[in-house]
Amino acid sequence: MEATSLRFAAAARVLGDAARAAGMTVPSFRSPPRVVGRSRTIRRRADGSATVAIVLRDRPWPGVLADMIEGIVTGNAQRGAEADRLRDTLWSALMAAGEVTPTDQARAA
Repeated sequence: MEATSLRFAAAARVLGDAARAAGMTVPSFRSPPRVVGRSRTIRRRADGSATVAIVLRDRPWPGVLADMIEGIVTGNAQRGAEADRLRDTLWSALMAAGEVTPTDQARAA
């Protein structure tokens, strides 16, 4: 299923809540990226905030969600086991909210 702006906004809310609950900062999300040819970009600001821009058009929904999750992981400078735990937490939050199925998650991996 293709991504839409309404699904994108709902997923951003779910991921933001889960990231905050895990003690992470939440980037802002937008679409599309300003850099042509990139499916995801991260723009960092001097105040420490970040904006993750993701292409929605003509992309499968699991790919969009994976990019959103990676934006949170990267924006919080998570690496190794900590990054894996955060990814698992965020995928679980999306599944609990009905935004993704286990099959979608497997496709994104």
